[in-house]
Amino acid sequence: MATLSAYSSPPWPNPDPNPDLLAPQDELDSQTQSPSEPQSYGSLSSIMPPNPNPNPFSNYNTSISSQPQPTSQAPPISLLHVSFNQDSGCFAAGTDHGFRIYNCDPFREIFRRDFDGSGNSGGGIGAVEMLFRCNVLALVGGGPDPQYPPNKVMIWDDHQSRCIGELSFRSEVRSVKLRRDRIIVVLEQKIFVYNFADLKLLHQIETIANPKGLCAVSHGAGSLVLVCPGLQKGQVRVEHYASKRTKFIMTHDSRTACFALTQDGQLLATASTKGTLVRIFNTADGTLLQELRRGADRAEIYSLAFSSTAQWLAVSSDKGTVHVFSLKINPGSPVIDRSQSTNEHNLAVTSPASSLSFFKGVLPKYFSSEWSVAQFHLIEGSQYIVAFGHQKNTVVILGLDGSFYRCQFDPVNGGEMTQLEYHNFLKPEAAF
Repeated sequence: MATLSAYSSPPWPNPDPNPDLLAPQDELDSQTQSPSEPQSYGSLSSIMPPNPNPNPFSNYNTSISSQPQPTSQAPPISLLHVSFNQDSGCFAAGTDHGFRIYNCDPFREIFRRDFDGSGNSGGGIGAVEMLFRCNVLALVGGGPDPQYPPNKVMIWDDHQSRCIGELSFRSEVRSVKLRRDRIIVVLEQKIFVYNFADLKLLHQIETIANPKGLCAVSHGAGSLVLVCPGLQKGQVRVEHYASKRTKFIMTHDSRTACFALTQDGQLLATASTKGTLVRIFNTADGTLLQELRRGADRAEIYSLAFSSTAQWLAVSSDKGTVHVFSLKINPGSPVIDRSQSTNEHNLAVTSPASSLSFFKGVLPKYFSSEWSVAQFHLIEGSQYIVAFGHQKNTVVILGLDGSFYRCQFDPVNGGEMTQLEYHNFLKPEAAF
């Protein structure tokens, strides 16, 4: 059972910050506003408000820069975590020294918090979860020398440059998800859902062993849809909080390795530990809508991402290729007959784009699979996550080696994507 403590000095922040609240002039004016209210970074201008409350924790000594300031004496940085924010317009990186926030388009480092490792903590941040573009983040210590205990979620207010609350657990935190109204904490075999306004525990969910901390939540204006592993391999659990319904979906024969939700929570993409197929489900009734083939060989799927319109799906894996698939379904479209659906070894979906689809019924059903429209080749074996960019037909790729790619795909002709941009965000001099 989780224990809860919150620092009493600042009142708890407004749980519903508006990501577009501040225009550039408002960002300057916000310096005089109450530090207890979370403010949006808006376009994430490099102008940061002064620290209204010097950090009371002697071992949380921080430094900040709105632009990278490399020095010859700077120690090497190890990247522990990287993740996009809810609209994929920004991303956060956790390092063995602190954390950094970046804007995707245009690419630039917005700010960083570097902990000097004094006292009993070493500065390692193993997870950073942004809340759109506002100043409230969730941090979890990580790495060989963590800044915070790995069994705690620290709620950080960057306008105050301090933690304003914490959630403590009996085991290590695997991941954290934020919404404007909820905080979701994922442990190895349990998920806790809290109300953002008062940190009241609303729901507990038991799961199968979940070392990756798999969990996805909707971020649309509607009510919360939450997806997590079920209690058996290949099963996912979908919680529809508005209708108070729980739906269990058998997604694969083997364990579920990765999944993603659309912003409104209506569509779910899943991949198994085999990594050959990606399946698209309707979360309302669990029906299978579409099956996509990444390849023939086993692969570890690192990330799945829907485009904002749910027209495209991007997939990254340890094979070093990012795939973009065309989705021909929506939550109300006809579904695939489950009696015709096969396991991961024999796929039974016909793709109009498949060059061998006319051999259906003659060649193995593998050849009539729906293959990706576009691809981008990276270094095989490295870990990458992917999201769709805000510009049309673009994807953003982040690597745990510090690489940032922005690429464009041709929605008509497909094929190899065009690289538009590359940076190593761990080496500021190479990024600007």
